[in-house]
Amino acid sequence: MAHRWTNDLTWDDVTPEAAYLKRRQIMAGIAGLGLATALPGMARASTDALEPNTWEEITTYNNYYEFGTGKDDPAENAHMLTTEGWQIEIDGLVDRPGTYAFDQVMSEMTIEERIYRFRCVEAWSMVIPWNGFELKDLLDLAGVQDSAKYVAFETAYRPDEMPGVAYPVLDWPYVEGLRLDEAMHPLTMMATGIYGRTIPNQNGAPLRLVVPWKYGFKSIKSIVRITLTDSEPPTSWNKSNGREYGFYSNVNPEVDHPRWSQATERVIGSGLFAKRIPTLMFNGYEDEVASLYEGMDLAKFY
Repeated sequence: MAHRWTNDLTWDDVTPEAAYLKRRQIMAGIAGLGLATALPGMARASTDALEPNTWEEITTYNNYYEFGTGKDDPAENAHMLTTEGWQIEIDGLVDRPGTYAFDQVMSEMTIEERIYRFRCVEAWSMVIPWNGFELKDLLDLAGVQDSAKYVAFETAYRPDEMPGVAYPVLDWPYVEGLRLDEAMHPLTMMATGIYGRTIPNQNGAPLRLVVPWKYGFKSIKSIVRITLTDSEPPTSWNKSNGREYGFYSNVNPEVDHPRWSQATERVIGSGLFAKRIPTLMFNGYEDEVASLYEGMDLAKFY
């Protein structure tokens, strides 16, 4: 199909799974040292106090506030989330609104689920193979109408299964959004697995968004609703702190976060004290996505 994207990354570029897991170990230790808020300035952190973690410890360091704000809360509590029979409501400006069963969505895709090797960046960078399919394929099932301009997403809200929603950390349910051209771009995908494994509950099972040229908080988990609309939808972090989190969330090293620089990053697997490297515009996908923002002030629309 004409819109398919072909990446130039190979398996040699993929962050080794051991290194990916080691990153979780380091991050857990950093959090324990009270340095989590200083991640973008990591050069001063020491690993001397970090002891090797077990597999169990490594897989319990997650962000999923619906299950608690502690890094081990999601893995401890996410088993309560029922994913069997998962359904996705697709509504708004579509020709075929309705409730789509996850199994139905997967069976009706016109292509097989593929592995994407995307470079991901926050304060660190790595290359991860995601299992999934293009978001465009899912939207095409519902039939996007010409008047649609944005895509809104909503995470499951289940107080009986998600103990974290009892606390007003964010305005529940968690919501996110993309402009329609961003959503229909062949780089934008719905992830159903990582490293060939099904995404565990604490990481967003059974379906999460991955937009590789945007920062990680743009990756909404456990999606239950997708709405096509003609107006910009609210997003949870923008509602929570609009000064720090804009709608677009593009990787732009020329615009600093209010509390730290975003100009450099450290490559996972290169060592904690390795030299930082320049952060690439649009996370290295400038050739593919810069045209989406032609003429826009990216310091204003951050």
